[in-house]
Amino acid sequence: MIDAFLNFDFIRYSFISGVLVGLIAPLIGAFIVVRRLSLIADALSHVTLGGISMGLFLMSISPLFASINPIWFGIIFSIAGALLIEQLRTEYKHYQEIAIPIIMSGGIGVSVIFISLANGFNQDLFGYLFGSISAVNMSDLFTIIIITLIVLIFVMLLYKSLFVLSFDEEYSKVIGMPKWIQLLFIVIVALVISASMRVVGILLVSSLMTLPVATSMRLAKGFKQLIALSIIFGELSVIVGLILSFYLNISPGGIIVGLLIIELLASIAYSKVLIKKGGYHLESRRSHSNIEE
Repeated sequence: MIDAFLNFDFIRYSFISGVLVGLIAPLIGAFIVVRRLSLIADALSHVTLGGISMGLFLMSISPLFASINPIWFGIIFSIAGALLIEQLRTEYKHYQEIAIPIIMSGGIGVSVIFISLANGFNQDLFGYLFGSISAVNMSDLFTIIIITLIVLIFVMLLYKSLFVLSFDEEYSKVIGMPKWIQLLFIVIVALVISASMRVVGILLVSSLMTLPVATSMRLAKGFKQLIALSIIFGELSVIVGLILSFYLNISPGGIIVGLLIIELLASIAYSKVLIKKGGYHLESRRSHSNIEE
């Protein structure tokens, strides 16, 4: 494995990308889960698939698009889908959750159309769907690095605002929190999904954003600890998953998700033991007012 890492560029690209994705996906996922928008990752991943399939279709019919990385089509579609979700949540104020299945359905429909026009699945599309250790190139790595820097700067500068927005959206409106923070957050979510799809695949990317957080909720005693544990569990699953996928010669997405499930089951078992001994965890608290920042 070490020899392959030193001798093959695509192995280095994959592992560097995996480490970055293992950082930003659970980081943003913590805010999504606490805000009760876990399914938004699924919706945007399907919208991203529509952009990717469109990009691959255009590449197959015109040499003009051959030099354009399909990931950029996915990013554009994902950002557009994120903004549409936010707009629909405004339109359906009393049924905001309906915005997610609407956009998800649209994303699936667009994907089916372009996949059919491109005469079905090919190896490139399969790699986008389930992740591929050999598919990450220098262009993908550069894009992921840029997105990682954007996400980290965004969270560091606006952490307190994101904390308030995640735990009490109504209170954020009362105190006059600027609307652009909410819109920018949803765009950041779209960027993270686009960055993660090369490692875990479009269909499994939501798992990397939500499962580490679900695992950490059984152990954490505060929100900052929740974020830290989520990143640790995410990184552990990604790194081990990429190593196993290299030796087993299979797509890394399924292995990574399997490891995340194992972590979740272990944390549930451990938390039950902890509660019996008089301990507590973040998920067991009933009131937002009791949650430590």
